[in-house]
Amino acid sequence: MSETREPAKPLHDPYAAFRIPAYRRYTFAQMLLQVGTAGQGLAIGWEIYQRTNDALLLGLVGLVQAVPMLLFTLPAGYLADVFDRRKLILLSMLGACLTSLGLAAFSYWQGSIWMMYLLLFLDSASLRLGWPARAALLPALVPRNVFENAVKWRTSMGQISGMIGPVVGGFVLAWWLPGAYLVAAASAVLFMFVLASLPIAATTRAPRGRMLTQLGEGVLFVWRNKLLLGAISLDMFAVLLGGAVYLLPVYARDIIDLGGVGLSPEESLGWLRAAPAAGALIMALTLAHRPPIRRAGRTLLLAVAGFGIATVIFGLSRNFWLSLGMLFLTGVFDNISVVIRHTLVQVITPDEMRGRVSAVNAVFIGSSNELGGFESGLVARWFDAVTSVVSGGIGTLVIVLAWAGLFPRLRRFGALTEVEPATPPAVATIEDAGQPTAEAENRS
Repeated sequence: MSETREPAKPLHDPYAAFRIPAYRRYTFAQMLLQVGTAGQGLAIGWEIYQRTNDALLLGLVGLVQAVPMLLFTLPAGYLADVFDRRKLILLSMLGACLTSLGLAAFSYWQGSIWMMYLLLFLDSASLRLGWPARAALLPALVPRNVFENAVKWRTSMGQISGMIGPVVGGFVLAWWLPGAYLVAAASAVLFMFVLASLPIAATTRAPRGRMLTQLGEGVLFVWRNKLLLGAISLDMFAVLLGGAVYLLPVYARDIIDLGGVGLSPEESLGWLRAAPAAGALIMALTLAHRPPIRRAGRTLLLAVAGFGIATVIFGLSRNFWLSLGMLFLTGVFDNISVVIRHTLVQVITPDEMRGRVSAVNAVFIGSSNELGGFESGLVARWFDAVTSVVSGGIGTLVIVLAWAGLFPRLRRFGALTEVEPATPPAVATIEDAGQPTAEAENRS
């Protein structure tokens, strides 16, 4: 009597996304772009602090970058849904390239600090124009069944660039500071050439002409979907309060003991800035080689709590290696939350709303990143850098406890693979969109 065997489950392919040529080329080009951007971010913070010796003006770098995010990200999300996304990205990269060249010129001739702030504002505005389109482009490059894998690898490559960029930037700063801005400009040009050559599948576009109404639909989509709202707002407050990275020039030059390490302050700044990206890279590679996350809600809450604890320990440390290790752990924990949040945003959202919802996500996370830098600089001016970093880490832990109570669906949320996209235009009835079924939750 023959036995009936169940069909074998397909093996998990950790490299599924990289088997798609368009995704592979786009991801590597974006990685190089991020290397240039990371080096430029390191350079502007170091230059401002070196020329002013003022932590508040260092924090102002974050505020100048946050204002364009608040002003332009939502309109950019609308544009990403109604116009050609590739053209928007190319226009965005052209603006970023020109502002990087301007920063290089003002750095070389020791131009006005306030003009450099203006150029930084324009640079951030250019990047905001293309960010929602870049975020919404990924589903057009890969099929849905490998999308979570694609997000994991995109974050992995982003962290590789985030790790390489500051290290390279630190050596460039020690050699010639304006060179960091020139590298950023060159990386933008290279990205433009690659993007222009990609075969990109046609996407569904929203109708034009109702910008305010359509932007409101994107905001309402996030507001009514409590799972999505909880995940995005949790990350937002964690980033807002955990802005230690903006004070790294202060730690590298004035706080951490570099005796016996054999590094200059500029070089140590590069390594400290690279440490979170190194941790995020290790975690991203780990996640990419593992099956999809099963208990995503609980994992997200624990990851943000770990981020807060590592931030507190970093703030109190004077030892270079302990500080480096804690920054490494912030990257480990942050990457987990990034993968969960990005996957959730893109999978729940229908294609014709991805630009707007990605824009809402960017306003929450991107602006809080930069505003967090300003908050850190402001508290450092009132008290000191250590108080600023430690209080931010403690605040992050408080937020985790509060969100675990305020968003029970987030706490109970199971596997990302169980998420179903909401169907437009029923924005008013999507409160439960993306929630796993009871059977799915039991399995998880």
